[in-house]
Amino acid sequence: MSSGTILSGAEIVIKALRDQGVDTIFGYPGGAVLPIYDALFKQNQIKHILVRHEQAAVHAAEGYARSSGKVGVVLVTSGPGATNAVTGLVDALMDSIPIVCLTGQVPTHLIGNDAFQECDTTGITRPATKHNYLVKDVNNLARTLHEAFYVAKNGRPGPVVIDIPKDVQFADGVYRTPGESQPKSYRPQVKPDLNKVEEAVEMLANAKRPIFYVGGGVINAGPVASQLLTQLVRMTGYPCTTTLMGLGAYPAHDQQWLGMLGMHGTYEANLAMHGCDLMVCVGARFDDRVTGKVSEFSPNSKKIHIDIDPSNINKNVRVDLPIVGDAAYVLEDMIRIWKARNKRADQAALKSWWDQIAVWRSKDCLKYEKTDKVIKPQYALERLRAAVAGRDDVFISTEVGQHQMWAAQFLPFNKPNRWLTSGGLGTMGYGLPAAIGAQIANPGALCIDVAGEASIQMNIQEMSTALQYRLPVKVFILNNQWMGMVRQWQELLHGSRYSESYSEALPDFVKLADAFGGVGLRATKVSEVDDVIAEMIAIPRPVIVDMCVDQKENCFPMIPGGKAHNEMLLGPADKVSEATPEEGMVLV
Repeated sequence: MSSGTILSGAEIVIKALRDQGVDTIFGYPGGAVLPIYDALFKQNQIKHILVRHEQAAVHAAEGYARSSGKVGVVLVTSGPGATNAVTGLVDALMDSIPIVCLTGQVPTHLIGNDAFQECDTTGITRPATKHNYLVKDVNNLARTLHEAFYVAKNGRPGPVVIDIPKDVQFADGVYRTPGESQPKSYRPQVKPDLNKVEEAVEMLANAKRPIFYVGGGVINAGPVASQLLTQLVRMTGYPCTTTLMGLGAYPAHDQQWLGMLGMHGTYEANLAMHGCDLMVCVGARFDDRVTGKVSEFSPNSKKIHIDIDPSNINKNVRVDLPIVGDAAYVLEDMIRIWKARNKRADQAALKSWWDQIAVWRSKDCLKYEKTDKVIKPQYALERLRAAVAGRDDVFISTEVGQHQMWAAQFLPFNKPNRWLTSGGLGTMGYGLPAAIGAQIANPGALCIDVAGEASIQMNIQEMSTALQYRLPVKVFILNNQWMGMVRQWQELLHGSRYSESYSEALPDFVKLADAFGGVGLRATKVSEVDDVIAEMIAIPRPVIVDMCVDQKENCFPMIPGGKAHNEMLLGPADKVSEATPEEGMVLV
């Protein structure tokens, strides 16, 4: 089918998606998109996954995109279909996930008349997306679709909405190919200013206490960027830490990795960030969960910020050397220049820096009280880690809360795209649909949603989706009967006044799994943990595991809100006091 062919608007949508390489759509039908669903019915190249809620459609598309590197595609109807998708769109915007969301709209002549299931989708989603469109002329539809994919995946990735009135879907128009539809005004800078890269290399070579601070932008730049990052870090011999969204960008098994940094990051990562004299930030945005108290964030360091989005530069933290460009291009240039100039780190200074880091590491900040009387959530994750060790096909998604932070701390990621979580927006209900999306993108993989009993109920209906499409996703619930992170903050910051954070009417998750047609398993004793995990992995069907864990366990380390990196709590007995330059924080 050549360019210039006359097709209906609905057929143009399907043709454009096929030309963009789309193989899967996550969606939910309704009156305003029935022409597109009819066109879907008449073809076999694109698979449609019927979710049970539009929010879950976007989260599933996020999981698909994050685990595959492709653009996730969503199709929902007008009105509540579009508004239900907004949470997922904001989630994708905050975490830079490439999504194209097609929304139905009432016929053009009814727009503005408060017609049935009408809403101002473009107005509502303008702050929730990277860009959005309302297509009123069918002859602009193909160009808009192709442009949307370009915008979603180029520069800093993000979600794009295309609102398509029903009459446009019925109308006949001219189809245009992707090559005829490149946007003229959006050309993000991918290659860096070489003079700035050369300056960065000089700063790297002269540093005495350097650290690489790596975010999700390295993962978004593709697997080559992670390989180049690993090469540069090992070449310099410098320490590396990653954000929550950057887990897997640098291999967790490597000794130069200090663990995750930020509010629930490791002692050594946060103290190294606080005490460094040079910070090289690659693909991160200095968000508040990383920086803590901005005025005391890494107070004695020079800062290099590498980011493809110029609006992120100096937004939260003033930096000394900004470099705008795609992480892969920048890292490639840094490696080339480092080698060409025969640069080497100051070995004496580097040894002293690593000696200091070793002192911080010796705190063993992730230790917890081991007991045979109750299942500790950390122990459950350690046993899960042991059960999947050596497998390359494991994808972990999470809901949001304590379990999310424990998963980040105790489950190591040695490759990119294996960790799927809601970082910026912190969306409860993200994990199950994200696991479904990852399972669709990676059919033979082991996809596990580490969940809390509160978060999983936000989108538990998607178990039905998993069963319908025979997706053997696993839901690993760390059930403490509380909204755990809420309870922890109430305990530490609000005088243990547990306002509405206890769940008094939880479902029986084993029976619930059975009701959906899946398998339910439960562990209430430490001795049962390994057998339940092994059975969960072995069952080739959707499984819900109810892991009954310690109800009072808190997630440490923790930087209290408004505090600096050197004011960490390492355990329940700790309280914050003034820090010393040598030791970081004094625990009283």
